[in-house]
Amino acid sequence: MRYNSIIDSYGIRRYTGFEEEWLIELRTLHYFLTVAREQSISAAAESLHISQPALSTQLKGMEDELGKQLLIRGTKGSRKVLLTEEGMILRRRAEEILSLVQKAEEEITHSDETIGGDVVIGAGETDSVRLLAQTARELQKQYPDIHYHISSGNAEYVLEYLDKGLIDFGLLFREPDPKKYEWLTLPAGDVWGVLMRRDAPLARKAAVCPEDLWELPLIISHQKGDDQQLSQWMGRKISELNVVATYNLVFNASLLVDEGLGYALCFDKLIHTEGTGLCFRPFSPTMEAPGYIVWKKYQIFSKAAWQFLQTVRERISDRTSKI
Repeated sequence: MRYNSIIDSYGIRRYTGFEEEWLIELRTLHYFLTVAREQSISAAAESLHISQPALSTQLKGMEDELGKQLLIRGTKGSRKVLLTEEGMILRRRAEEILSLVQKAEEEITHSDETIGGDVVIGAGETDSVRLLAQTARELQKQYPDIHYHISSGNAEYVLEYLDKGLIDFGLLFREPDPKKYEWLTLPAGDVWGVLMRRDAPLARKAAVCPEDLWELPLIISHQKGDDQQLSQWMGRKISELNVVATYNLVFNASLLVDEGLGYALCFDKLIHTEGTGLCFRPFSPTMEAPGYIVWKKYQIFSKAAWQFLQTVRERISDRTSKI
């Protein structure tokens, strides 16, 4: 039978069309996440200040309700509790649910005249975060009760969390879907180039051309979309290049470069190279990635998030007018 579920202050309710029935209470989800974190029912019970039998009963009731085993209980030789595949799915969703509930409570708590609460931003590695940091610093003087949280990840991560309402804004480097999102374009994008050892022959050049890299061992980002940009600039398919490694965090890529594994293709200003054995050389011709501050269409902002957006908008307008 098809049904819809909603979350309220008590838990998740299911509407079958004929009757209303409870699925899982938020409290039980919290219990489950504690067991997943502690990997022990006894340790979780101690952390939650409830008895072990009471906790076991709650967990068993949740499994019975869902009709799935969520936990693999430890044997006598090992008391470690592991999650089944279904348990791992529930953990991920439970974290999202409780995060949304906490966010809603904070927004309601700060819904009076005082502007405060959390502003959550998803972003990859980029110097453009500096603009957001400057905005937060400016707002801090007037609204000290606003707190900021930066959640790092690639574009897919940021968009997923935007869609689920787990973050207020995303910082992206590809044009968003106008059917789903609204955005502000940053006044300056990030410049692509090569991070290399200072003693590399290529370091003698002021800028790097595509043909300079065709035969070299390369370390590239595995973020979706970067391949296409790099391929166009290179004049060759990525599969035709000597890619020895990929990265998600450029700091880790810098360690590979430092150890002589290859040359990392990345944004400028992410790795401090002064006084180190590394250096950065920009692409020639220049390749710049435009940046966007993105939010969901028809999004209902908290007062804190709305104030942050307006201040970012003003900063971008001021910078654009000076260009």
